[in-house]
Amino acid sequence: MVSKQHLLTYLYLLVYILLSSGVILYNKWVLSPKYFNFPFPITLTMIHMGFSSLVAFFLIRVFKIVAPVKMTFEIYATCVIPISAFFASSLWFGNTAYLFISVAFIQMLKALMPVATFLMAVICGTDKLRCDVFLNMVLVSVGVVVSSYGEIHFNIVGTVYQVTGIFAEALRLVLTQVLLQKKGLTLNPITSLYYIAPCSFVFLFVPWCLLEKSEMEVSQIQFNYWIFFSNALCALALNFSIFLAIGRTSAVTMRVAGVLKDWILIALSTVIFPESTITNLNIIGYAIALCGVVMYNYLKLRDVHLSQTSVESIAERVAKDLKMEKKSSDLYVPDDLMNDSSGGKTGWNASPLDLHGDEESPLVPSSRVSHLGRNQLSIHKA
Repeated sequence: MVSKQHLLTYLYLLVYILLSSGVILYNKWVLSPKYFNFPFPITLTMIHMGFSSLVAFFLIRVFKIVAPVKMTFEIYATCVIPISAFFASSLWFGNTAYLFISVAFIQMLKALMPVATFLMAVICGTDKLRCDVFLNMVLVSVGVVVSSYGEIHFNIVGTVYQVTGIFAEALRLVLTQVLLQKKGLTLNPITSLYYIAPCSFVFLFVPWCLLEKSEMEVSQIQFNYWIFFSNALCALALNFSIFLAIGRTSAVTMRVAGVLKDWILIALSTVIFPESTITNLNIIGYAIALCGVVMYNYLKLRDVHLSQTSVESIAERVAKDLKMEKKSSDLYVPDDLMNDSSGGKTGWNASPLDLHGDEESPLVPSSRVSHLGRNQLSIHKA
């Protein structure tokens, strides 16, 4: 019999899949000239950022549901601002792609995300070029090329926008690891929105003035407040659903849910938007790319597992050596120091990262462990 906890986990995953798919389809419907006809992606993104900033402000400053992190001007200037710039760019380019290409093809192009992230990580020095990962990246790229070749309504402008958005998002993810994690700053979805969304709004304001402001003034546009409010609310709810789902599941489960969501989204988009036609070559190419993505995820998760095993064995060895020293020298070592299971820095069972005092310690190289993997490691050792 399925327990209540498992049912709740499945519910969170279902909500995540539905909201993630719903936001993408909703954005396409709003922006598409054939449907709601609001062809202003920067404006739509700014509405999302403004709404998210407002809600995050009330949750943190007014209702005090979440405590703000210790943010200095130096961290904000060197970390939050560049991350916000690339976050705004990824949303801008990604939403603009909806004007030119179908949702199904966009999802197929998104299979390039591991390729972009790996390349950015190698360039930024947070990952090393490895033969096994490189071959997976080649496989993903070949699959995306095959899928693109089979796209009936291929549009070079939309494809360039989407691929540029993917690389901007990949650079944002790498910068988040390099800049924030090195400073020991962890942001949950609410605090992320509180600090990053207002800054992203400001970044988007400049291209909005140059590209969309004058066009909006002369064009006869529909501005239905309920449509934009519900659209922004769905985007905000998606952030919260990711937070809840990650808290209840493992990295593997979230990746499987992501793959399932992509297939559901491709199928739904062809029903909701009949002009989206999927060819056999599309499916073959996407299947090839998906095999590469699955293998890439397997390699990354294997690295995390090996790192955890290494940390455990080294910690056990340290404790064993200390016990031997205690016996041989008859020195008194307090039992609470030897058996401390709190994960604090005072006991000998503290994380080896704490023992070395260096986040870039070769025990668990940060280039091999995702942020989610780090959380799992700390939970395991707690």
